Amino acid sequence: MRAVRASMLTLRVRDVVRATPRSLIVQLELGGTPLEYQAGQALRVGLSGQPVRRPYSLALAPHEARASGLLELLVGLDVDESPGSHLAGLGPDTLVDVESPAGTFCFPTQPRERHFLFVAGGTGIAPLRAMVHEALARDQDWSVSLVYSARTAEEFAYGDELRGLAKARRIRLWQTVTREPAEAWSGRRGRIALSHLEEMVQVRETLCFVCGPHALVEDVPRLLLQIGIASGRIRVEDWGNG
Repeated sequence: MRAVRASMLTLRVRDVVRATPRSLIVQLELGGTPLEYQAGQALRVGLSGQPVRRPYSLALAPHEARASGLLELLVGLDVDESPGSHLAGLGPDTLVDVESPAGTFCFPTQPRERHFLFVAGGTGIAPLRAMVHEALARDQDWSVSLVYSARTAEEFAYGDELRGLAKARRIRLWQTVTREPAEAWSGRRGRIALSHLEEMVQVRETLCFVCGPHALVEDVPRLLLQIGIASGRIRVEDWGNG
């Protein structure tokens, strides 16, 4: 069946599970209608029939959505642990309206590079997870590295999955926490620094994707420039306060 572009679809929620203390993984059933998009793109989502919709990056690569018949979103929660009034009462079987996927922050169809660095903060991991899966499916000889920063160890969404990929040597993974007490985390600590990126960048011809809170997408590109990455190889997406 040929994939289609639709300006608006109404989809049923398959499942909602807690990803981290501040986010939910939401699966949407495509209902037999393939949806065309690129890894890294987002769609606007809200309860069916009400006008407010907010953007969420698709956390599955396109080939995974086709195979499973599902879309997957990482939805951040407010301080009251609610996703917001536009998704109030969200749960299995809830109907939501989604606008067509959009955005230019996406993995290229035919990249010239063979080395890729993804830098995520908080819920900014969602589009980068889709891109990582896309890159791994495209070419096993590509080099894929991920730097992931979160406030605490509990806030690494998809943490077990990513550590599994690193253990299998499919990706190089570097995680750091900024607010975790010393007794609760034995790994790296502190904000992403120049030395950390130098460790993860193997060659200067590396295509870099950065997504997360405003401070991260301000700081990381500047650091990448300092280690010799050309500005044309640095792509950013400011993803709120994730």
